Amino acid sequence: MVKHIKLTSAEDLKKFMQLAWNCASDVGVHTEDDKIADAKSVLGLMALDYAKPVMVVSEDESFFDQIKPWIVAADS
Repeated sequence: MVKHIKLTSAEDLKKFMQLAWNCASDVGVHTEDDKIADAKSVLGLMALDYAKPVMVVSEDESFFDQIKPWIVAADS
């Protein structure tokens, strides 16, 4: 499953990372410029640019329910 999210603050990133850590499945984050990070990696997430929405990939539907506040349309 793939969703686009928009994180607007360091606190959003921290909360997102905590939810990813608690997710039993793998969670990947992809940027428009083809950078990829493991959402459970602090350094990986810190290296990405969040000026634009990023794509989140996971097979855990309950994870997407938890990040619903950050989900945006793909063209936002």
